[in-house]
Amino acid sequence: MERMKLYCLAHPDSPSAMHRPQLSVRGELWIALLGPSVEDGIVGIGPTVEGALQAFDAQYPAALNP
Repeated sequence: MERMKLYCLAHPDSPSAMHRPQLSVRGELWIALLGPSVEDGIVGIGPTVEGALQAFDAQYPAALNP
C-alpha cells in the first residue's frame, strides 16, 4: 500500500490517484481494479504495483469511451 501511496503522490492527477483502485496480487502479477470484477470493471495488470497502476491509468479513458 505504501508503493501505491507514493505512486499517487507522484501522479496526483492520474485516474489511480483520483479513484484509488483495489490492489491485489495473483502469482507474480499485481492487479489494480475499480469495479466489482475484472470482467465488469476497469483493470490494470503489471509485474509491480507501479506497473499495475500505470496499466490502470492507461485503461481508464478507454473504459469510459468504449
